Amino acid sequence: MDLGTTYKRDFNSYKIQPVAIVRPLERQQVKKGKLDTVPTYKDDYRAWDIQKSELYKPEQSYYPPTVKFGNSTTFQDNYVPWEIQPRQSFKPSSVVQRPTVPFNGDTSHRLDYAPYQLESRLVRPKEVYRPTNQPFEDLTTHRCDFQGLVGATAKICRPAHSRVTQNAQFEGSTEFRDSFQPWEIPPPKVKKVQEYVPPAGSMQLHSTSHLDYVPYQAERVIPIRPISHRRNHHFPFQGKSTTKEDFPAWESCRQGLIKKQQQIPNPSGKFDGLSTFRSHYVPYELIPTESCKPVNVPLQSSCPFDDVTMYSTEYAPKKQEICPASYPSPPGYIFENTNSQGHKFFRKITPAVKAF
Repeated sequence: MDLGTTYKRDFNSYKIQPVAIVRPLERQQVKKGKLDTVPTYKDDYRAWDIQKSELYKPEQSYYPPTVKFGNSTTFQDNYVPWEIQPRQSFKPSSVVQRPTVPFNGDTSHRLDYAPYQLESRLVRPKEVYRPTNQPFEDLTTHRCDFQGLVGATAKICRPAHSRVTQNAQFEGSTEFRDSFQPWEIPPPKVKKVQEYVPPAGSMQLHSTSHLDYVPYQAERVIPIRPISHRRNHHFPFQGKSTTKEDFPAWESCRQGLIKKQQQIPNPSGKFDGLSTFRSHYVPYELIPTESCKPVNVPLQSSCPFDDVTMYSTEYAPKKQEICPASYPSPPGYIFENTNSQGHKFFRKITPAVKAF
């Protein structure tokens, strides 16, 4: 395999010389004396003797109580409890007033009702069923009016059935097969792959960094910072702060509920299950109401029952006409013709009118 590139072919190599360092060499100043760690701020700054100014804040008039929660609140100082006076009740008294006048049970119906004597009902004897001697006529209107006529039978429009011979060979050709004939498709061309030929020689794995880099021997830089001197304290650590010393914790208890004193005393003794209704109720003896309903007695009268009605007096029976179709040759009609379906047509005879 040829690993040549355009860069290797067109590039002309030149001899490269190491670049001279322009930066001056670092000179290490080694002092044998002791290092002075005093900064410039501490060296130049001098502390001044400042007198403390007087406070213009007024003196504190608040003195903490000696007893826990001994001071009263603003609400307790300003609030004065008032005695609650009950209001005057305008509710009517629940005492039952007993009537002095006896109860009057008269009603408008009792005062205005006038009883009348009802006539006795006429008892009609029950009719005895008597079956008829004539036989039952089961002739209906359809049987009377319908006459079956013989007509021509309908012709069958179905085509004649022709059997297909089983020995004949089935033709599997269709219009699609006849119109679309198969075409010969040539096989696709296969592209020949060139055989791999490995390149001659060994591969150079040198890079630009490996060829141009020149290693230098450098010494390690010595740190300039001073050595830290740790102080080992053996006494225990005091975790107290100014806030903890000035503000000690108070032992506080939860304040109880402030309940109002109960004005209505609780009942003493055993509970009596007597209610207001039971104590004030006075039972009265019930007097049954007199029934004003008439007595259910059948009415009897000596007069005969008049069974004449408007229907029986004004009804006039009509003569039942017989349908002319029930006759083989109906009277008053002349036969004309018969249609294709077998129906007969008759014409009514009109009476001749005599001329004057």
